[in-house]
Amino acid sequence: MKPIFVAVDTPDMSRAQSLASAVRDHAGGLKLGLEFFSANGPDGVARLSEAGLPVFLDLKLHDIPNTVAKAVEALAPLRPALLTVHAAGGKAMLAEAKAAAGPETRVVAVTLLTSLDQSDLAATGVQSSPAEQVERLARLARESGVDGIVCSGAEVGAARDAWSEGLFVVPGVRPAGGEVGDQKRVVTPRQALDSGASILVIGRPITGSADPARAIADIMDGLSSLPEPMRI
Repeated sequence: MKPIFVAVDTPDMSRAQSLASAVRDHAGGLKLGLEFFSANGPDGVARLSEAGLPVFLDLKLHDIPNTVAKAVEALAPLRPALLTVHAAGGKAMLAEAKAAAGPETRVVAVTLLTSLDQSDLAATGVQSSPAEQVERLARLARESGVDGIVCSGAEVGAARDAWSEGLFVVPGVRPAGGEVGDQKRVVTPRQALDSGASILVIGRPITGSADPARAIADIMDGLSSLPEPMRI
């Protein structure tokens, strides 16, 4: 499968459909997060699924185990290819989320947002480095039975070394020379894949372009010798 999932972060359904159409030939799927879901809900996800691309539902669920399990059950009719939960919710929450997911849905645990760095961790009372925190939560995710994790490209190599069969989703990916924006731990698409990423989540470098189709095509052109195809 093509490795790039395009982050369609817009509340505007017409804009989302236009982006889906523009990237369809080069994208591996569409990543729909809180902004899109809050505005359009399950019906919006179903409508965007008509583009024919796998949907990565990035809601980062985080609550008590029973509540998360019920939320995952409620989302099951949408048949997302991927669904995120927060690893910080704990082993029981992760296990119940996986148990509640449909057979076609891979559940991946978010370790540490790419907008955070060590000073942000310290401000929340976590004294570990980002790498240490990701390692700790990746181990928890693996033990819980979920399918993989979300982490930055800076940590994905070590995570894959410890979990060879895991699925590794890497956001905060920017082409060389691209604007970083609100991301703090970023890598290029080639660096992420070489380090062991399974899926690259790329948004603004594509969706903010005057020609999204050309933007994703250019990124794909720079990814020669792709890794083994993903099975999701």
